[in-house]
Amino acid sequence: MDDVFRALADPTRRSLLDELFKEDGQTLSALEARLPMTRFGVMKHLKLLEEAGLVVARRQGREKRHFLNAVPIQLIYDRWVSKYAAPWAATLSGLKLQLEERTMEKVFEIYIKTTPERLWEAITNKEMRAKYTFGIQLSSDWTPGSRYEALGGGHATSGLAAGSVVVEGENLEVDPPKRLVQSFRALWSDNVKSEGTTRVTWEIEQIADSCRLTVTHDELRENANPELYGGWPMILSGLKTLLETGEMLTTPGSLMYATDPASGA
Repeated sequence: MDDVFRALADPTRRSLLDELFKEDGQTLSALEARLPMTRFGVMKHLKLLEEAGLVVARRQGREKRHFLNAVPIQLIYDRWVSKYAAPWAATLSGLKLQLEERTMEKVFEIYIKTTPERLWEAITNKEMRAKYTFGIQLSSDWTPGSRYEALGGGHATSGLAAGSVVVEGENLEVDPPKRLVQSFRALWSDNVKSEGTTRVTWEIEQIADSCRLTVTHDELRENANPELYGGWPMILSGLKTLLETGEMLTTPGSLMYATDPASGA
């Protein structure tokens, strides 16, 4: 977190994050045009933001686009804010970044001290996944072209009936323990049902004794409902906590989706 705080301490770097907040996925040239500094200066600040995990750069054709990564900010929120805040505070502070973004592609990145095999298991194992996705049960045989579906746990505060399908889709690419690409059709509310089918890509890369996990949610409709993708920072924070400590992360947002404690999920 030291790198995150150092990156945020500079007003120029905060301005760059503000620009990506307004319009995600900008190129270096676009960002340079918005700030009163040289191209080299913008590159230097972007590099520091990337090293802190606050910006993720993705090459698309000949262009290199930069995406705001809310996961490090969510981790700070989880550590110092969520345990003291009322449930509604999450939508006013820690999740504000995600709730207001409106672009066609969202990229989230996090480093987890684990092995690729263990991380793959946490993504595909029904019991493990339920521990950081608010009790939602996801089932599949995880073969290319196979179907998957996620079932709600039926807690009174979730608004989801027990066994109701909240997400469904197809496993488009399955390459353990490196890459999983899935179509994603959200069904948990009328608001997200109207968004149609999008795509989620999980990419795992081993870095020394840790793994870099990048989750890309794309094929989103322009001005898509933020409810569709706003929960990823919290989910990835919970995944990191589970694999590194063996504990389940309790956040205000998780109260919305928690399953009945009696179910054991």
